[in-house]
Amino acid sequence: MASALVIDGHPDARSLTAELARRYAEAHGDARVLALRDLEFDPSLRFGYRERMTLEPDLVDAKSALHEAATVVVFTPLWWGSVPAILKGFFDRALLPQQEYRYTKLGLPEGLLHARNGRLFLLADTPWFLAPFTGLPAQTHVARGTLKFCGVRSVRTHRMLGVKDAAPERVSAWLDRAAAMGARDGIRDAARDGARRGASVITQELVGSTAP
Repeated sequence: MASALVIDGHPDARSLTAELARRYAEAHGDARVLALRDLEFDPSLRFGYRERMTLEPDLVDAKSALHEAATVVVFTPLWWGSVPAILKGFFDRALLPQQEYRYTKLGLPEGLLHARNGRLFLLADTPWFLAPFTGLPAQTHVARGTLKFCGVRSVRTHRMLGVKDAAPERVSAWLDRAAAMGARDGIRDAARDGARRGASVITQELVGSTAP
């Protein structure tokens, strides 16, 4: 299982969002791109939380990848102050009580994902100077209300604003930035995985040495 799960929330494979996700994953070296447009699932939580819907095979696989990942990265455009319907539908269907989160006896939320790190790449046509006035609610929704809520410990947000009128040089800089972050995260995840494997080997050796 890949150490990083990269969720591409754009319906169009030709989008800048999709290309950024690919660049990050390629530079990481051990990342899986989960392009939601390629999955087969009903994005509507038809019964709310009153009745469980049967999970489609693609959702079962995606949930497994979420739980195995050390790093979870979401790439999404900002549409009407929120995320595309396919990404919202994925969150609704894939993140479930007692599986990705639960509530303690005191009524406090407890995330059940094991990822230590997360990133949110948020793209919008909104110019940077208008962001303080319009707000970016999708940032709070995804970073805090979804990833952190489900257990991802640290989530960093990277905003690419003014996409519609961005010069080619600026777009190229964004792509390079995504690749640089992917490479950096790949080094960190590889070191962490190596340390974990080393600890596992030492534990097995210690157990073996005390065997009768």
